[in-house]
Amino acid sequence: MKSNMKLQMRILFTLLMIFYHPLNVAERISDIANTRHNFSTSGTGTVKASEESQICVFCHTPHHSESIPNAPLWNRKASGATYTPYTSNSIDANDIAATPGGSSKLCLSCHDGTIAIGSVNVLNAQSNVNINLTGTGAGGVMPSGAGDTTGFTRKLGTDLGNDHPISFTYNSVLANTDGELRNPDIEAHIGNRVAGNTPLVPLQDNQLQCTSCHDPHIRDSDIGNNIKFLRLNRFQQGIPAGGNFSAANDIVCLACHDKLGQAWSGSAHADPLTANETYTTAAANQREFALNLPVWKASCLNCHDTHTVQGSRRLLREGTDSLSTPKTGGNAALEEACYTCHSATGGVLNGQGGGLFEVPDIKTDFTTGLTHMPITTVDQSGIDETHDVVDADLVENKTKFNLSNRHVECTDCHNPHRVTKNRLFNNTSSTAAGTHSHVSGHTNIASGVLRGSWGVEPVYGSNRFDPTNFPVSYIVKRGDGGDGASTQLSSTHITREYQICLKCHSDYAYGSNPPNLGDTGGNTSAGTNDVSEYTNQAIEFQAPLSHKGEVTTLDSGASSSYSTNNHRSWHPVIDNTGRTLAIRNANSENWLSPFNGAANVGNQTMYCSDCHGSNTGSGTSAPSGGENGNAWGPHGSSNNFILKGGWSQNTGTGNSNDLCFKCHDFNLYATRGGGRSGFGGSKDENLHSFHADKIGHLNCSWCHVSVPHGWKNKAFLVNLNDVGLEAGSAPGTQVRNNTTAGYTNGPYYNNAFLKIRSFATSGNWEETNCGSAGTPGNGEIGRDWMRDSSENCANPP
Repeated sequence: MKSNMKLQMRILFTLLMIFYHPLNVAERISDIANTRHNFSTSGTGTVKASEESQICVFCHTPHHSESIPNAPLWNRKASGATYTPYTSNSIDANDIAATPGGSSKLCLSCHDGTIAIGSVNVLNAQSNVNINLTGTGAGGVMPSGAGDTTGFTRKLGTDLGNDHPISFTYNSVLANTDGELRNPDIEAHIGNRVAGNTPLVPLQDNQLQCTSCHDPHIRDSDIGNNIKFLRLNRFQQGIPAGGNFSAANDIVCLACHDKLGQAWSGSAHADPLTANETYTTAAANQREFALNLPVWKASCLNCHDTHTVQGSRRLLREGTDSLSTPKTGGNAALEEACYTCHSATGGVLNGQGGGLFEVPDIKTDFTTGLTHMPITTVDQSGIDETHDVVDADLVENKTKFNLSNRHVECTDCHNPHRVTKNRLFNNTSSTAAGTHSHVSGHTNIASGVLRGSWGVEPVYGSNRFDPTNFPVSYIVKRGDGGDGASTQLSSTHITREYQICLKCHSDYAYGSNPPNLGDTGGNTSAGTNDVSEYTNQAIEFQAPLSHKGEVTTLDSGASSSYSTNNHRSWHPVIDNTGRTLAIRNANSENWLSPFNGAANVGNQTMYCSDCHGSNTGSGTSAPSGGENGNAWGPHGSSNNFILKGGWSQNTGTGNSNDLCFKCHDFNLYATRGGGRSGFGGSKDENLHSFHADKIGHLNCSWCHVSVPHGWKNKAFLVNLNDVGLEAGSAPGTQVRNNTTAGYTNGPYYNNAFLKIRSFATSGNWEETNCGSAGTPGNGEIGRDWMRDSSENCANPP
């Protein structure tokens, strides 16, 4: 359950809101004379007549009105334009036509900019009159505001692809199909307007029209409050509670869109205790927001605009790649909507870019590092980025998972309607924080920023490590379990970070044809660490139950000649290893916080983003700046493979800030630091330290696999007596024969030297465990093989 403190804070906040900010919304007043729709000489707007004093004549006439069904004595011609309607793969309305009907086509007779505002059918018994107006655009049409293709104009044009859909049937079938729309058959505030009954959201012949949200005659009782002619609240007025729509408290959007009720109301974008940043004066003025409006009150309007910039998808505010301010057209760029707040340079929120600003800066990681996820259109290998979710869970159609469309969007990992600022996705942690709990007792349970996303859980048919041994299937995880939801893997919703990662970094996305490195912008160059293509991380991170602990296995993928005391190894992303300190015969100090501690080793799990993300300081995988510092997550990095530290064949002695030493103590692994490790024996309790001293330096990839997600041998050990399918060879193939050069064959071997004749249990390694297995190698064993033979590794590069 949520902490008592947080609950008490919410109650206190609610009481303060009631006491100081009454939730009873100011009355709407039917008073067109004091609105922008008064185009007469008495009007107070920028568009007004030079001489005409009649107010209603611009739209209505008592005689000779336009013959349009159900039109209210309409005094204007309807536009004959053909429109490009709003569309997306996730919208379930299937009758959005290119010719809007109902009241919407009346509104468009001005707002599409094809007919002059002053062009009326009848004026003072004269037909087809053009009333002279000032403040219009060229030809007397709607003025362009900040520009025809910006999101700050009400000259909508004939391309309505960036405008809220209109003239579609809104009924129970649509609501039930969508899953996040309120059912008009149940909700009394939505329905057809008939004599004696005007619902809060009036439909016309079961269709949603412009007038379902707007009434062109009304204003707020506070004449200075710009309500945009909305029938209901333009902003959230009271703390969102989820559940039933509250006309007094809720923003107009929630009258139709319930967004899973409490999933939205408790999200980081709606919770007043989290979304308490306020808009700058400049940003508020541009958006016609109240000064110092807090993010939680702006609600849906933080990210969406019902009439947004041309080219944007899903009505995302400023969601294009235009470089203008405000944006003028451009190609869809979903991330730009997020960057508005999630950057140091957006200039939208007070304090943005400052040291105490709590909104994580994602843009810097995506735009300034050596590597980043392929998020922009120019990062894509195809000509056009195609990203289309199909439902409210933001699931993307799997047909889009192709090599020519390798891409990422913010919504691939985060559902902005459901994310919470909590250590745990089910909101049960007592700590409000932007990522998981990176402390002793570390787990892989998803944090609040991953809540409600979607991903996959692999189902395995074999334990064998083999790049062609794919999982037999994947279970799609989606939806939102709500506060207190189960953390069990059997849950239908996301419970682990890796589930999100594996939907792209496994054969679920690319089958047997993995993408090449360098195919997308921001990617690590092909050939780095001798890696040419992505590896299948579902195979690598597999954590077979029968391979936990210190066991002998026959199905690890190693040759049967090397099965004794051998088993698969993996970093504990999917499950723990079961290899405790006692089993390892090691000291807990070999690891750094939070992965040290006697009770933790072998029993803990970790995140993919404990290794992948922006560069971190020496000896830690936590981003710089703490909770409100650099963002956690694999957005971008100054290192290859979006890693938190360097990783190459030189990782080891002399490179204390490289990746391995974010979790493993550099002094105990790469210098003569002493201690006791699983790689110990009668010669020394810590043979890492011993070899570093004897050789003068020690590099990780000499003995360990170059992609240390998971492996066929214990402790990620390479065995050049047993190179197999992972290198395109038959199992049991011996390589690096009669040469002192290292063996490189990506992705798993990068300047490797180690040959193992027999595997030892942890803490019981002897020199005789190492050496050539015989022909075609030199057959030497132990120190003779290491120091003096034709395959010696006495002075490796």
